[in-house]
Amino acid sequence: MTVSQLYDILNQRIPQSLSCDWDNDGLMCCPEPDREVRRVLVCLDATAEMVEKAIAEAFDVILTHHPLVFHKLPALDPSDPVARKLIRLARAGVAVMSFHTRLDALGGGVNDALATRLGLIDAIPYGEESIGRVGRLPVPVPLSDFAELVKRALGVPHVVAADAGKPVCRVAVVGGNGSDDVRLTETTGADTYVTGEIAAHHLTDAPERGMNLIAAGHFYTEHPVCEVLASMALEADSALQIEIAVSNPARVL
Repeated sequence: MTVSQLYDILNQRIPQSLSCDWDNDGLMCCPEPDREVRRVLVCLDATAEMVEKAIAEAFDVILTHHPLVFHKLPALDPSDPVARKLIRLARAGVAVMSFHTRLDALGGGVNDALATRLGLIDAIPYGEESIGRVGRLPVPVPLSDFAELVKRALGVPHVVAADAGKPVCRVAVVGGNGSDDVRLTETTGADTYVTGEIAAHHLTDAPERGMNLIAAGHFYTEHPVCEVLASMALEADSALQIEIAVSNPARVL
């Protein structure tokens, strides 16, 4: 299977029609479209560390959620970090494919993966782009117990929680930065909202507005989708060698 063939299959599986208008993703770097794909590195971000790993370990493709190129580049100037990575990748013949908000909205994508990891059942889409998911726990639990469940399920060292004084039962999730969706999430009847990042004023207002909030980290709420991307690549070609790597450069000190 070639780079172009793999991208065509994934592009059909994760259609661009699901993307937000402001998004930029897809085939981010493709120096050799006809290159045979044998090894695929799956990660959330094409960081410099992931780029060097792919080159050093002879990966043919890096498959990510976050776009390698998000904002327009005026030039391939190596003083720019993104341009520098593109130059390194092009010289090595390594392709990068990124699937961003379309993978958030996709059935089985980022937010379904997050809902499943948290043990939610009967999860359904909500929101204008149907990005969020809202479901329920099998049995209600106190917020403190649910916060521990979130930490264990996502492997996150800590979460920030705002307690509205309600047990956790009906839970809404948006992986990544879901701060702009707090008000919309309230209309779903969720008693608890889990996302990666939430603005301070939402956390402050939560007890008065009646919805528990949990911020579990942008990376941690989206990383589960790497398993989904790996599975999709294997469905395209079962002979591929796939590795999922942790691309989070942030540390809790």
